[in-house]
Amino acid sequence: MEQRVLGRTGRKASVVGLGTWQLGADWGDVREEDALAVLDAAVESGVTFFDTADVYGDGRSEQLIGRYLRERPDAGVFVATKMGRRAAQLPENYVLDNFRAWNDRSRANLGVDTLDLVQLHCPPTAVYSSDAVFDALDALVAEERIAAYAVSVETCEEALTAIARPGVASVQIILNPFRLKPLERVLPAAAEAGVGIIARVPLASGLLTGRYTKDTVFAADDHRNYNRHGEAFDQGETFSGVDYETGLEAAAEFVALTPQGATPAQTALRWIIQQPGVTTVIPGARSVAQARANAEAAALAPLSQTTLDAVQDLYDTRIRAQVHHRW
Repeated sequence: MEQRVLGRTGRKASVVGLGTWQLGADWGDVREEDALAVLDAAVESGVTFFDTADVYGDGRSEQLIGRYLRERPDAGVFVATKMGRRAAQLPENYVLDNFRAWNDRSRANLGVDTLDLVQLHCPPTAVYSSDAVFDALDALVAEERIAAYAVSVETCEEALTAIARPGVASVQIILNPFRLKPLERVLPAAAEAGVGIIARVPLASGLLTGRYTKDTVFAADDHRNYNRHGEAFDQGETFSGVDYETGLEAAAEFVALTPQGATPAQTALRWIIQQPGVTTVIPGARSVAQARANAEAAALAPLSQTTLDAVQDLYDTRIRAQVHHRW
C-alpha cells in the first residue's frame, strides 16, 4: 500500500489506516478476539497506521492495540492516540500535570515508553490559541513521553489555528463526500506548512456505504442512535452532522456514482485519498472483511473528473446547507 509522510512526524503512514473507536465502544459490542482479528487483517492488508484514543471504551481500544503489538512486534504500526476527553471540557483542564497523567495511562495501556503521536481530542476552541498548552506539549516531547503531538478538530477554523503552530505535526478532521469544507482552506494550508492531514469519519458514520434504510435499527449504545442531535458530543461526529433522512437520500445518489468493481465505501475512501494534502484516511472496521475491503480502496484507480464533479454537485445540492456553515 502507498505510504505517505505524516506531516512533521517525518514518519510514513499507509494511505488507508484503521480507526479503532469501534473496537472500544459506542458502535455496539465487539468481542476481544474479533477486535484482534480486525487489527491483524488490517496489517496483513498493508495498513501501518492505527488511530485510537484514551476514551474509546475507557481505554479498551488502546489496551487491545497494545496486546496486538506485543503479540506482533514485527507489525511496524504507527499508533496515534488522543487525550483530553477524560476531563470536563474546560480550557483550564488542559495543563501539563493533567497531560502527564493522561499520558501515563495511555503509555501503560499501549505498553510503550514513548507514544508515537498524541492528539488533543477535539478540545474547547480556546485551547488552540493557548501558548501554555503548546508549551506543555513541547515539554512532553522533551521528556520523551511522546515523539510528536497533533490535534483533532471539529471546525476548519480550529484546524487553521493549529496549523499555524510550529510544533503541530498533523491535524485530524472530518472529511468525506458529505463534508467538503476542508478542501477550501485547510488542506492547502496544511500542505504549505508541511502538516499532515488525517481524515476521519470517512463514511459519514456508515451512510456512504449505502447499506442503511429508514428502517435500520442501531443499538442503544451506538452513537448513531443516541447522538443524532449532539446529545453526548459534537453532532458533526454522527452522520457528519447531516440529518438521517437527508443522509439516506444523498447516499442513494452517491451509490449511483460507484465505479464498476468498487463498493460505495471504497469509492468514498478513494475520493478522500486523492484529495491533495491528505496523508491518511482512517475508516473503522468491525469485521475482518470490512478491514480488508477498506484497505483495497488504496489500490483503486483514481476517480474520474466526472465523478469528482458529481460529488461536488451532490454536496452542493443535498448537504451544503446543513453542514457548511457549522464546521
